[in-house]
Amino acid sequence: MSYAFVAAGLILLVVGGEFLVRGSVSLAGRLGVSPLLIGLIVVGFGTSAPELGVSIDAALNNAPGIVIGNVIGSSIANILLVFAFALMIAPMTSWPKTAINDALVMVAASFTLLGATYLGVIDLKMGLGFIAAIIIYLTATYWMEKSSKPQKASTPDTLHEQEAHEFEDIPFTTTVAVLVSIGSIGVLVGGAHLLVTGAITIARDFGISESIIGLTLVAIGTSLPELATAIVAAARRHHDVILGNIIGSNIFNIFCVLGVTASITDITIEDRFRLIDGPILVGTCLVLLVILWRFKSIGRPVGLAFMLSYGAYMYFLYSGT
Repeated sequence: MSYAFVAAGLILLVVGGEFLVRGSVSLAGRLGVSPLLIGLIVVGFGTSAPELGVSIDAALNNAPGIVIGNVIGSSIANILLVFAFALMIAPMTSWPKTAINDALVMVAASFTLLGATYLGVIDLKMGLGFIAAIIIYLTATYWMEKSSKPQKASTPDTLHEQEAHEFEDIPFTTTVAVLVSIGSIGVLVGGAHLLVTGAITIARDFGISESIIGLTLVAIGTSLPELATAIVAAARRHHDVILGNIIGSNIFNIFCVLGVTASITDITIEDRFRLIDGPILVGTCLVLLVILWRFKSIGRPVGLAFMLSYGAYMYFLYSGT
């Protein structure tokens, strides 16, 4: 039954996350919200909704290892697994300079999370600080992209506008968009509860720590929406969407998911996240930043190296259990 819960939870999270983004994008577009804001807020928040739902449910069920493991593991998987899959499908030959700016914020967010692990707990004050950080990031990014974009009809879309357009292929009426968005939230809540319940039971039955389950099974499961988006975007050669999806998701995972969860209840942090997984997350984010900064193209060898690194990380996690 635990495996059935996990499987059902993963399916509901993927379906709920996908339709939440599409319904919200459609509704925002019909309400006259700019594509830039849609890409920044609606898509960014929507693709991190599975992580948020799982983290809140895990925190309420007194499973802090799954909360932190989910955030760190999902962020690592976004780069070493999701990005790697996209590169294997279609190597990148160009990307906007704004992607480097966002990558810098992602690195700063990962250092912030690593610093929080030294405190042993993420409480209400720190959670509110994380929420403030994501608000500042969204506001600054919006005004920077809006002011730097030339006012010409032929001007290419910015990084976050491309994200919004990627989810506009299903036109909903306003009523349908509202119903889809509300229904998707219910699906996400149900899926998160099933996944967390099943994951906790499996961890206890096999003597595996909840942290390891959070870093692996739960993290990969909540990264499936990003993986689906990255595969489709890679097939269409939409490199902007891939980077915006991955980098934006990592920023939201740390500042928004942990911020909102910590605002509800304190999150206790195990030592392993300070000594092992936190530094690995920081290193992974730094590697992506350096690649975007120093190289003009990213080919399949990088994707293969990332995949092998992720496989080695998974082996390391379970070889010590």
